[in-house]
Amino acid sequence: MLDADLAALYGVTTGALNLATRRNPGRFPADFMFRLTREEAGLIFQIEISKIGRGGRRFQPYAFTEQGVAMLSSVLRSERAVAVNILIMRTFVQLRRAVGETTELGHRMDGIERRIDVHGKMLDQILEALRALESPPPGARKEIGFRPKT
Repeated sequence: MLDADLAALYGVTTGALNLATRRNPGRFPADFMFRLTREEAGLIFQIEISKIGRGGRRFQPYAFTEQGVAMLSSVLRSERAVAVNILIMRTFVQLRRAVGETTELGHRMDGIERRIDVHGKMLDQILEALRALESPPPGARKEIGFRPKT
């Protein structure tokens, strides 16, 4: 999640949130929080250029991982921070479940597709055998029955 989005949820300014993380660098290693590159930020903000003195972003935003969001609740000590953190953690759990179900469904679909391929090949072989029985080769058939000699 981006720092601005988290700040809005926690009811603080983005600057206050980033200041709290800078004051506690040991709590936010690189796998908890990282700064977006210009390209990544450009994809998010789509050419929002900050003008000095007119507000807006002058630096690339920070992105927080699930662990970083959890650590924010220990840095931002308010009742709202705790309540928001609980909601965010529940959301992450639901997302993980949804991804797991989607992955499981994908594995099931792969298995079904493999079985359909095998069954399709078997059906093709059966159809070929039936067609061969429907039209025997010409001239190979002997006449059956009695014919008087003339």
